[in-house]
Amino acid sequence: MPADAFAELLLRLRKEAGRSQEQQAAAINAVSGRDTVTRREVSRYENFDNVPTNHTLAHIAAACGVPFEELQLEAKAARTRRRQEYVREVEDLDDVKRRTLLGSAAIGAATAAEPWGRLACALSKGSKIDATSAAALIDRAAELHVQELNLSARRLQSTVESHLDAITAALPRAGEHERALTIAAGETAALAGWVAWDLGEHDKAGAYYKVTSECAQTAGHPPLRALALTYASYGSPTPQERLEFLTQAAQDVRGHGNAAAAAWVHGRHAEEAAQFGDDTGALRALDRARFAYDFADHTSEQAWVRFVTPYRMDSLALSVYGQLRRQELITTADSAVKRLGTGLSDGGVVVLGDLASALLRGGDVDQGVYVSRQFASATQAKPNTMGKERARTVAAWLPDSERELADHLRRFAS
Repeated sequence: MPADAFAELLLRLRKEAGRSQEQQAAAINAVSGRDTVTRREVSRYENFDNVPTNHTLAHIAAACGVPFEELQLEAKAARTRRRQEYVREVEDLDDVKRRTLLGSAAIGAATAAEPWGRLACALSKGSKIDATSAAALIDRAAELHVQELNLSARRLQSTVESHLDAITAALPRAGEHERALTIAAGETAALAGWVAWDLGEHDKAGAYYKVTSECAQTAGHPPLRALALTYASYGSPTPQERLEFLTQAAQDVRGHGNAAAAAWVHGRHAEEAAQFGDDTGALRALDRARFAYDFADHTSEQAWVRFVTPYRMDSLALSVYGQLRRQELITTADSAVKRLGTGLSDGGVVVLGDLASALLRGGDVDQGVYVSRQFASATQAKPNTMGKERARTVAAWLPDSERELADHLRRFAS
C-alpha cells in the first residue's frame, strides 16, 4: 500500500525527535509502561500497513510531544481512507456482490473505536436486509479464510478488518439473517484475531477472540467458540490454561459437520498434552484427531477449517511423536515429506519446522540437519509467527557442529 498523509506524519514526528524506529518503539513503550510496540509495528504505521488504535495514539502523542486530539483527528481520516481502499479491493467482484458490500460498509456511523468494539455494539440490535446482501457478506467472509492460506498477515489485516466493519454495519438490519450474519461476523473476527496475533498484536487478538465468543453465544453456535478458544490456546500463558481451553473447544465441536474442526482441536490438545508431559493423554488425543479426520472434508465444512489440510495434520502428528520420541515418527515423517511436494504454503513451512525438530529429537541428526536447512530457507520466503516458534525449537535441538545454522534460526525467531 502506498504511503499515506497520516503515515508520513508519523514518520516526520519520529525523525523530528531524532529517533530510529527501534528508539521510537522504546519511547512509546516507556510512556505506556508496557513492552507492546515493536520496531516492526512502528514500520507498519509509517508504511500505512496499519493505523494505531486511539490507545496507542495517546502514547505516540506523549512520546512525540504533540496534542493527542490532532493525531486522533488525522487517524480518523486515515481509517476512512483505508475503508476506501477496501472499496477498491472489491471492484473485481461481480456487480451484485460489489453493490452489497459497498452498501453495507456505508451503513450508519460506528460508535466504538475499534472493529471488535463496533461488532460488540451491533450484536444487540436488529432490523432487515435482503437475502442477496446477507449471502454476499457471508460468502466474502468465507473467501477471506481461503485467502489466509496464501496471503501474509500484513497483507490480509486491513481487508479482514474492513469486512468485519461491513458485516457489523449490516447487523442492525439483519432481520431473519441475523444468526447467519452473526456467525460470519464471528468467523471474520476470529480471523482478524489470528492475523493480529501473527503480527505480535496480542492484546488486539484477545479482544477479537472475546467478541468471537460473544458471537457464538448470541448465535447459539458452539463451534464458533471452539475456533476462538483454539486460536487463543496458542497464546495462553500456562499449559494448564491451554489444555482447559482445548478441552472446552473439544466439547464445542461435537456433532455432525464438525469433523475437520474436531480433528484440529484434538490435534492441538495432543500437541499441548505432549508438551505438558502427559504421554497417554497426548496419544489418545492424537488418535481422536486422526479418527475425526477420516470423516472430515476441510473444503466443504465451515469456512474456517480450510487450513486443516492433510499436511497440517502431519504437522500435529510430527510435533506429538517428536516430543514423545515415538517410533511412529519415521513413517509419519516419510509421509509428510511426500505430501509436501515442491509447492510450499505457509502451513508447509510449519510442517518443515515440526519435521526438522522431530527428526533431531528422534536421533536422526543428519536428516534433521538437512530438513532444518530447508526450513531455514523457507522461513525467509514465508515468515510467520508459528514458523518463528518452530525456529526456536529447531535451534535448541541442533548439534554443536551446526552452531551457525542455530544462530541464524534464533535471529529469525527474535
